[in-house]
Amino acid sequence: MTEPELTEATDPGPVIAGSRHGAWRAELCELLRLAVPLAATQLAQMAILATDTLMLGHLSKEALAAAALGNTVYFFAWLLGCGPANAVSPVIAHVLGEARPEDVRPTVRMGLWAALMVTPPLLVVLLLTHPIMLLLGQAPPLAEGAGRFMSTLCWGLPFAIGFQVLRNYATALSRPVAPMIVVLLAIIFNALGDWCLIFGHLGLPALGLAGSGLASALSNFFSFSVMLAIIHLTPALRAHRILRDFRVPHWGHLRETFILGIPIGLTTIFEAMLFNAATILMGLFGTTALAAHQIAITIPSLTFMVPLGVGLAATVRVGLAAGAGDMVAARRAGFIAMGVAMTFMTVSSAILLIFPKQIAGAWFSSDPANADAIALTVVFLHVAAAFQVVDGLQVSAAMALRGLKDARAPMWIAGASYWLAGFPMCVALGFGLNMRGLGVWIGLAFGLAVAAVLLVWRFAWRSGKMSPIRKDA
Repeated sequence: MTEPELTEATDPGPVIAGSRHGAWRAELCELLRLAVPLAATQLAQMAILATDTLMLGHLSKEALAAAALGNTVYFFAWLLGCGPANAVSPVIAHVLGEARPEDVRPTVRMGLWAALMVTPPLLVVLLLTHPIMLLLGQAPPLAEGAGRFMSTLCWGLPFAIGFQVLRNYATALSRPVAPMIVVLLAIIFNALGDWCLIFGHLGLPALGLAGSGLASALSNFFSFSVMLAIIHLTPALRAHRILRDFRVPHWGHLRETFILGIPIGLTTIFEAMLFNAATILMGLFGTTALAAHQIAITIPSLTFMVPLGVGLAATVRVGLAAGAGDMVAARRAGFIAMGVAMTFMTVSSAILLIFPKQIAGAWFSSDPANADAIALTVVFLHVAAAFQVVDGLQVSAAMALRGLKDARAPMWIAGASYWLAGFPMCVALGFGLNMRGLGVWIGLAFGLAVAAVLLVWRFAWRSGKMSPIRKDA
């Protein structure tokens, strides 16, 4: 690719300079311009999962339970596989900040190579879902159903990881609307696929659980293909010709993708494992506690998508500034992202504190038998109101660090915060002090708070250490 191919249309956005107050305002506007469609994309992906749950719930509760087991295995495989894919965004932001647009294409290509390389071992694990579930003590019918579900779902994994690479490419070029459009279209495609393949409509066979997995796999292929088409049709995204010379290796870029990507994947897995472990612990307290937990955790899971979108935007903004050598701007972008994330989570926390009974009641029928579950959900929502704020802070700080290409330290912080602080606190309060479900939730909040403090400190230290801070910062 020659230099003239890269026009102003490829410009990912300015690195803000100017007066102190003007620079902060301008950075806030740039951040929100990126964050809003990114948050919308995250919420849309949640809608796809909700569609699958709704369709399978109409099939049978056994099918829903089997799919839930299968999705647990798939989710961890996807998180691990997406680690290298998520390295694409900060690397591209850096090379654009350094005025090296010629490095964008090999970065994306090696991200796709990484997706192809990690897929085979992950597929082997996914195809062993049935025996894995049996080894974990699950009932044979549920284990068999989970295996049947995964036998079709697993083939969509390479396209799911590939889409993440392309999405991060578009995001790094400050074009977040493109993946948002793709995910919105995927909601419709997936819903139609579920309806046809689960229940046998439009002349297609009724495949039940296998049909749901196949619909999701086809949806992943659809998302990847449409994203490629949009890249081809969008001048700013087409300019880098990301698939040209696809078979030519760039070992340095591939190495950087894995060095940055593996810690990113493990960081996410550490957090996900904590919440899965909390669910298992809640199950030990009985059906009422588990039901209340599942309802209460749904709310912060939805609101979390907004600070996650803000954090994804922060990765780009911090990376652009750091690549340009402007650590004042990088520091400013990171702290603005944290402020926006905390502001949103504070508002949502206030809603949880003011209307907990109404929120809990919306998820349960008016049957008096549900009174205990509603009351317990209200208690958990009060704790959620507290940990939402620190949850938004930790994810935005972690993403800002990712923009500095600092992934290894956040990985260790996540491991220590969640598994040396949070989980022991869950067990100590829940079982040692007999606080039961409340103790588990306080433990979750404690782990997230420790992570938030350490990650914010890490960003402040790292962004300050890399370059002196000017007075107008």
